[in-house]
Amino acid sequence: MKRVYLILGAFLFTLTLFAQKQMSLEDAVLGRYSYLYPRQLHQLQWLGDDKLVYLENDTIWETDVKSAGKQMLISGSALKQSAAKSQLEFTRIPGFTTSNANELIFNANNTISVFNLKNKQFEYTLTVPEEGEVPDFCAAGRSVAYVKGQNLFIVKDGKETRVTNETNEGVVCGRYVHRREFGIEKGTFWSPSGKYLAFYRKDESMVKDYPLVDFMARQAEETPVRYPMAGMTSHQVTLGVYNVETGKTTYLKSAGPDDHYLTNISWGPNEEFIYMAELNRAQNHMQLNQYRVADGEKVKTILEESRSTYVEPQHPIQFSKTNPNEFYYWTRNDGWFHLYVYNTDGELIKQLTKGNWEVTEFYGTDSKENYAYIQATKESPIDRHIYRVNIKSGAIQKLDNNAGTHKADFSPSFAHFTDKWSANKNPGQTDLIATSGKVVRNISKAEDTLKDYQLGENKIITLKAADDSTDLYARMILPTNFNPNKQYPAIVYVYGGPHAQLVNNTWHNDANWWFYYMASQGYIMFTVDNRGSANRGQAFEEVVHRQLGVEETKDQMKGIDYLKSLPYVDQNRIGVHGWSFGGFMTLNLMLRQPETFKVGVAGGPVVDWSMYEVMYGERYMDTPEENPDGYKESNMLNHAGNLQGKLLMIHGAQDETVVMQHSMKFLRECIEQNKQVDFFAYPTHEHNVRGKDRLHLMQKISQYYFDYLKEDPSGQNISQAH
Repeated sequence: MKRVYLILGAFLFTLTLFAQKQMSLEDAVLGRYSYLYPRQLHQLQWLGDDKLVYLENDTIWETDVKSAGKQMLISGSALKQSAAKSQLEFTRIPGFTTSNANELIFNANNTISVFNLKNKQFEYTLTVPEEGEVPDFCAAGRSVAYVKGQNLFIVKDGKETRVTNETNEGVVCGRYVHRREFGIEKGTFWSPSGKYLAFYRKDESMVKDYPLVDFMARQAEETPVRYPMAGMTSHQVTLGVYNVETGKTTYLKSAGPDDHYLTNISWGPNEEFIYMAELNRAQNHMQLNQYRVADGEKVKTILEESRSTYVEPQHPIQFSKTNPNEFYYWTRNDGWFHLYVYNTDGELIKQLTKGNWEVTEFYGTDSKENYAYIQATKESPIDRHIYRVNIKSGAIQKLDNNAGTHKADFSPSFAHFTDKWSANKNPGQTDLIATSGKVVRNISKAEDTLKDYQLGENKIITLKAADDSTDLYARMILPTNFNPNKQYPAIVYVYGGPHAQLVNNTWHNDANWWFYYMASQGYIMFTVDNRGSANRGQAFEEVVHRQLGVEETKDQMKGIDYLKSLPYVDQNRIGVHGWSFGGFMTLNLMLRQPETFKVGVAGGPVVDWSMYEVMYGERYMDTPEENPDGYKESNMLNHAGNLQGKLLMIHGAQDETVVMQHSMKFLRECIEQNKQVDFFAYPTHEHNVRGKDRLHLMQKISQYYFDYLKEDPSGQNISQAH
């Protein structure tokens, strides 16, 4: 009888496997963010302090903090009727935000419209011209700023006002500067009351045009960009402050060199002063400076940071709610991102958080400033949790209860927050939590959209770095129907550079679904976050300084040592793939360890850091003149002669981040060295291949491994046979 049950159990298990779906490439590429995306409540946000609103079935609903029920706030049909009365055309409920308990702010078709929930009427609308870009709405001033061409404009009370009058080629106002480094994402900064608008003025006229070509016209057309390379002339930036009431613009009188960096703009509480973190071009000395708004004069330097490597300001200061002369400063001053309290005389009041972990988000404080609220890596570098910190004592309390990655959205008074989180086995849920730490209730939970798929086992592994002391985290996905008595080819997916972390305790351990597709085709997929990657502290990151690619490769090889220790990994069939910095690392691994890696696909790879942009390149490598040996060692042209395996390089023809010159020079060097290499370009695409064309990209990458990293019928390793 026991034997019958065993046979029956095995039969049922086999039926279950056959009943499950296999991950297709279309599922992996197109389904990931569409039909297989785990859904929760859409546009969930706070409406005042005790209500939440969200969009569902063309209706905006509200739910109370104290009760689990919901009630209709406004239907789509009612909203469309109100919109029509204000000459607005809504075919569906557009994206919206809340500014207070009585208003919804809609943004659709270049029009910002403010809807009053009490009288169910649109209070006012602000229409940005069709050619207007990067709109920046100010609820307090009932204004919106935007850019047309080179210049900055404001619409207020139905009237368009021109803020700047630039005509010289290469000058633009109101856009981001410094290539979005230093936490910069935009170019306009409204004051709290909306009386002033600070904005960047960027002068690129001294930077040489870099040629890009639009090949899609009948006669190919040049579409040049300004691209300052490491060690070359960089653009020059100033900060203007426009007075909406007087129409006058004052430029801050910064005393630094023309090519230094103006970062992290903050308004003082009474709008008398504006604060700016200024960084020298060498990026090893930062000053936090105070300027007077009325005349643009520098008042004083409040604090400074210097390091032998680099200082990277990424977060504007936030002023105290109870003491206008104190502010919160979020920096790596002690080697880890932590919170500090300073006064405007530059005196350190206290360090709020401390330890060998990083504050990854500062949400703010309650109105009385009893507590500061943060997200941090305190429990583990691969988790994110929400904490409150007692501002007087420094005592810290974790506010969520489950391992995973948590993101908070706090009510205006910081009495409650929504905790949106996921973990390896959890596709995502949102809980309502009081800031005492008490869970009020679950708000929504996503369905596991992959429950019907047969997926390879996904696990996180801890390894030692090449220094034999630092922990590294790796993710491994085994093939479906895994048999430990077989040997499988392995593919290392790599990024490896600063500002990125690939292994996290999120749904499926943050895996790209292409990994599951390749696992279904019989490949082991492996990723290591080496030293140099994000959220592990200054020393962990700075190991790459002046020698990009060297220590990262050593750490990646520790991952290879682990793979080779596994009896089910075929040591003769190991491949590697990465994009951007990951493309650079793919070349490093293929060329520095040619006996290990048989097949590589390098997308948008940096080849020579002297051809990369100033801000990022000089932070990590200094200039080519200051660090000739480092640039030589990190230049893949100098290692091209080591190539043994099969290498495919892919590049976007319109790439403005890693320009095509990198791939062209590498191809030329391979010709000189008599090394065969494959190449594919994607016309019309920039630094990555997005949209429907991404399926073509992933088909090409997958097929390259199918062709060269599987055994042929004779038992020979195909990658070696070629």
